[in-house]
Amino acid sequence: MLSNSAEYALKAVLYIADESHRRPVRAAEVAIELEIPANYLSKILHELARAGVLESFRGRTGGFVLSKSPDETSLGEVVSCFDRIIEPGGLCLLSRAGCDPDQPCSAHARWNSVQETVKDFFENTMISHLRGGHIDTPIPLTRN
Repeated sequence: MLSNSAEYALKAVLYIADESHRRPVRAAEVAIELEIPANYLSKILHELARAGVLESFRGRTGGFVLSKSPDETSLGEVVSCFDRIIEPGGLCLLSRAGCDPDQPCSAHARWNSVQETVKDFFENTMISHLRGGHIDTPIPLTRN
C-alpha cells in the first residue's frame, strides 16, 4: 500500500519519537536499528525535515527530533511527503480516468467509503498512537 520511502519514513519517525525525548537521534543509528540503507534513510530524514515533520541539528551531538509532539504529528503528515493519500472521489477503482459523477462505476459508492476510511486513518492516527510498535490508545475514526 505504501511506497518503500513512506514505510521507512514512518518506521524512522516512530523510532525517533521513542528515542528523541532523551537526545537528537543520528541517521546512522536509525539506519542500523531499523536495517534501512543509510544513504536512502538520510535522504528520507532530510525530506521530512524540509517538510517540517522533523528538525535536524548539526554537529557532534546533532541528529533528528520531531518538530511537534507525537500527539500532534499525524501519520498523514509523514506519509504525504512521499505518497499521495487517497482522496475520496479522486481515484476510481475501475478506471484510470476517474468516475463520471453523472454515471459512476459500479464500485463507486463502496470504494469512496474505503477511501474515506483510509484518509481518516492517516489524518487521525497520531505518532503517539503507534509508539512502541503497538497501538496504545484507541484511534478515533469518523464514520459517515
